[in-house]
Amino acid sequence: MNFHGKDIKIFAGNANPDVARQISDCLGLPMGKSVVTTFSNGEISVSLQESVRGSDCFIVQSTCSPVNDNLMELLIMMDAMKRASAARITAVIPHFGYARQDRKAKARDPISAKLCADLITTAGADRVLTMDLHAPQIQGFFNIPVDHLRGAPILASFMKERLGDNVDDYIVVSPDLGSVTRARDFAERIGTPMAIVDKRRPRANVCEVVNIIGSVEGKKVILVDDMIDTAGTLCNAAQALLEHGAVSVTACATHGVLSGPAIERIQNSALKEVVMLDTIPLPPEKKIDKITMLPIAPTFAEAIERIYEDKPVSPMFV
Repeated sequence: MNFHGKDIKIFAGNANPDVARQISDCLGLPMGKSVVTTFSNGEISVSLQESVRGSDCFIVQSTCSPVNDNLMELLIMMDAMKRASAARITAVIPHFGYARQDRKAKARDPISAKLCADLITTAGADRVLTMDLHAPQIQGFFNIPVDHLRGAPILASFMKERLGDNVDDYIVVSPDLGSVTRARDFAERIGTPMAIVDKRRPRANVCEVVNIIGSVEGKKVILVDDMIDTAGTLCNAAQALLEHGAVSVTACATHGVLSGPAIERIQNSALKEVVMLDTIPLPPEKKIDKITMLPIAPTFAEAIERIYEDKPVSPMFV
């Protein structure tokens, strides 16, 4: 790296320690020394065990489950660094929690994503580096620069290598109307046609497939989404696609939230494989043969290097 005055330090909370370590390895840097624990009453304790005065600090912390604990860890770590005279603090948030609460869906709803953005800014972040926000307009909730990386290039590169010369056998499918843009971009990257699953959601975490827009008969389907939460959407879509003549169904997603019955649903579903990025750590009890995890560390390491060296991050969005 081209060091220029300020030194660079990578710190980790308890949400993504392995990813932070991999990022440090990619950059050829040691991990920043810090300890994040809890007091007996549940309050979070942060201790920075090295000087950050004048340093360019990057804190790697997904605000995934337990969401509130991880968010508070991030806020307190930033406050500690701000009070210790860090030159610049970048919140590296591979998975941004509360992103689905980005608008008032009904009367008297909060906009929690905006509240989280305000908290992160107030705590001392000078910049945010994240990946595949559920709603891209959340970038506008921040009054500081936001670098919004995309998981599609990583997933598409992996799938394209697997497809080889058999591209004509495959089709990319969006599991709902909200993911059409993402699926179209993915299809263009690997050179396949696209179809859409038309669904309705009568209540939260429950969906019903209504129709398939496009032909999937005789095709191997690649379902593309940004997030897998309870897996109801993907599992229902996979079953509907097979009923419409698809040969097999593989799912690709950036964030594996995998809450509630997700693992059981995936295991018992028609899905052949689920490919995800490790923006959210996968605990041992959730590791099954159907799930393949791809690393995000090289992508985030490149982005961090570009930010540190004051180079544009935009070439990574191509």
